[in-house]
Amino acid sequence: MLWAVLLPDGHPASSPSTEVLQGTAIWALQYTPRVAVIEDCAVALELAASARLFGGKRQLVERVRNEACELGLRAPSWAPTSLAALALARAGVTNGFGKPLDQVLDALPFETLTPAKTHEATLSRLGCRTLADVRALPRGGLSRRFDAQLLAALDQAYGLRPESHAWVGLPDRFAQRLELMSRVEVAPALLFGARRLLLQLCGWLAARRSGVTAFTLRWCHDVMRSKTAGDGGELTIRTAEATRNIEHLGRLLAEHLAKVTLQAPVGDLQLVADDVHSLDEKSASWLPDPAQSGESLALVLERVAARLGPERVLRPLPAADHRMEWMVHWLPSNVPQPRALPPCGDLPQPAFMLSEPLKLAVREDRPLYQGALLLLSGPHRVEGGWWHRRPDASGAQQAQTVVRDYWVAVSEHAGVLWIFQTRLEKDRTAWFLQGVFA
Repeated sequence: MLWAVLLPDGHPASSPSTEVLQGTAIWALQYTPRVAVIEDCAVALELAASARLFGGKRQLVERVRNEACELGLRAPSWAPTSLAALALARAGVTNGFGKPLDQVLDALPFETLTPAKTHEATLSRLGCRTLADVRALPRGGLSRRFDAQLLAALDQAYGLRPESHAWVGLPDRFAQRLELMSRVEVAPALLFGARRLLLQLCGWLAARRSGVTAFTLRWCHDVMRSKTAGDGGELTIRTAEATRNIEHLGRLLAEHLAKVTLQAPVGDLQLVADDVHSLDEKSASWLPDPAQSGESLALVLERVAARLGPERVLRPLPAADHRMEWMVHWLPSNVPQPRALPPCGDLPQPAFMLSEPLKLAVREDRPLYQGALLLLSGPHRVEGGWWHRRPDASGAQQAQTVVRDYWVAVSEHAGVLWIFQTRLEKDRTAWFLQGVFA
């Protein structure tokens, strides 16, 4: 798990407003659908499944940290559980992955965990100062003397019990408010607060895979205004095409605000997305899309082969062979393609094959790969290759005979695997991993 917890910047005793938490959660939905508001004070994001999509863990962490700073949030705290990340955020610690989780949490004051802070007076009289002190107390006594939430929170923070969250849903319409830190008297100065709303808008658009062609910025005058000033004003910005580029939208808004004169000081802003349109995402695949380029894959491969050399561009040729290593032959692109033979049998075929079979560990006659394997189907017996000979290191012709029993197995961590057990060999208990199903 890769949890990030975001706390609004400000005085620790002040509770963030609902608008701030809702706006932060909407912005965070562009990174993951697993976003939750926890304890009405912070926003938690589970990002483990999104790291590869955003270029890896390091790039994702930097992007979230930089945009969180622009939104007026503290630097995010990272940990394997959401409660651990929240405790680290309250203690001012950002990284919970440098050491084992229990060592990181044990050093924190117990007040960083809300159920423990509820019993602050009693725990202090017992001599507790850190979470390690609370954990050192007898569990039986804790369960009898305190409520069940304390033990549950400790177990969840330390990853000993699963957490449950109410995930934030993506709203159908974007209309967010922001209370300014001080009253603003000139329109260009509104851009500082408006940019935070624009960041939330772009996050909402990214989650919807959409862009905006029109949005409206509204402002409310201070209550101590003159009667002639009115309640506030608004400004509608339109674009030539749908976009969610924060820099472009910010520049457009700055140009229009430079022409606005405020009738009274402004205390609140609201940003509304008026016209939203879906964006056609461009494929990041290196393979051509005939619908976009109008060029077939064969023509592209011919051009690449002419540039790199035909021996560096290979194409597959299926063969009528049950043996996994010889089911497909790879030929240079300039070799005339012979007639492909249909594959043998109807055995399940893995999407990815290892270049060499990997010998597996065995415990009590059961194969192991990242834990014990559960055999789903099999055996699928493959025997052949006595006719196929290759010279060995000494030059003698060696038969490529394969005598195997294949199984479809499942691993709790590695997924569905294609493994086999050798037959008629000295070590009949040997198991090998040869493929992985997609």
